[in-house]
Amino acid sequence: MKNISDFPLRLNSLPTIYHCERGWRWSPPPLRDYDFWYVLDGAGELALANETISLKAGVCLVFRPGDKPRATQDPVRRLVVFAAHFDIGKNAPLPARLNRVRDTPFLNALAYHCAAAGHRGGTLCTEQSNLHLRQMLLLLLQENSEPAPSPVDLAMREVIDSIEREPGRRWSVDTLARQAHLSRSQFTRRFTSITGLPPNRFLVIVRMARARQLIEETTMTLSQIADALHYRDVYFFSRQFKQFSGMPPGNLRKG
Repeated sequence: MKNISDFPLRLNSLPTIYHCERGWRWSPPPLRDYDFWYVLDGAGELALANETISLKAGVCLVFRPGDKPRATQDPVRRLVVFAAHFDIGKNAPLPARLNRVRDTPFLNALAYHCAAAGHRGGTLCTEQSNLHLRQMLLLLLQENSEPAPSPVDLAMREVIDSIEREPGRRWSVDTLARQAHLSRSQFTRRFTSITGLPPNRFLVIVRMARARQLIEETTMTLSQIADALHYRDVYFFSRQFKQFSGMPPGNLRKG
């Protein structure tokens, strides 16, 4: 089954971030192409067919050819909108017309980079703009296909990311459980269901993967690596490394 990456995408206008003027009311003729329309700030209302949509930061609309949107803004909280007209291959999968974005920091960054690259001009910048817009469409498709994460899911993801970012910290299951706002037993069950490994085993595997990278790609001594990964005994570190990799760490530097 094809996905959106398999279809050619072409921008038909410079992607632009508009700070809507006082007295602005949007009432275009029926759209001739697709229009990616994303609210970065402000408030207003948009009517499309028989639906009235409240506009605020994080609301994104992907209009189709023939759509006749009508929009107004709150004069006190004027709209800031990213817009880009585009064409895409026939039967390409597209997000729903109305999307309420969860990962707004990422989409905000993509919108600003897409607009900036488009206005710089040139072949490379035009390609960058196309890629940024494609990524924005992919983000919406991904969010539409996945349930919104619960607060616990978000906390668990942050815990796992923290371990992977800093495997050398003095982690403990109790500390990690507190970070996720769960009891030790609840945390261990949830962590194991997500990663397939209990927390302590996961931590060791992450440390061993980082150890291999440091051995192969840096000039740090084995003692420095062991210390950086919170092993106070280089001999224990070496035994554990051999257990997980099948060879002593020093063998990676021979020859």
